[in-house]
Amino acid sequence: MQTLHYSVKINASIQNVWNTMLEKDSYKKWASAFSAESQYEGEWKQGNYINFFDPNMGGTKAVLEIVDSPNKILAKHVAILSKDGVEDTESEIAKKWIGAEEKYTFSETDGVTELNIEIKTHEDFAQMFDEGWDKALVLLKDLCE
Repeated sequence: MQTLHYSVKINASIQNVWNTMLEKDSYKKWASAFSAESQYEGEWKQGNYINFFDPNMGGTKAVLEIVDSPNKILAKHVAILSKDGVEDTESEIAKKWIGAEEKYTFSETDGVTELNIEIKTHEDFAQMFDEGWDKALVLLKDLCE
């Protein structure tokens, strides 16, 4: 696994950044940087499973190991999903994806929130994350400010 880091400072409260990042409508807007119809199903509660997907492409299933509002999220990927929502844990691509982790840490100082993202992933997915987060953080910042 390769560890990737991304961060952004946003002129907004920590709660505003947290809400904007996780509410379904605003999530779709910033996550469109990864694919046009990016969305999720599930609730942001510790121990829950959540599906991240584009109905035209499929997606992934993750368990939310930590949800500490508005400070931290840790999601660990456990499967990939076909366009029809069928879970795959056996294919070569699924085996590369399973175990990937996404950690989001939020902190606020003087009304400025810093969002730090740490992704642990197979090297085959590093370019996708690099390109996606470069765009997504700009969109998220614009939505929050």
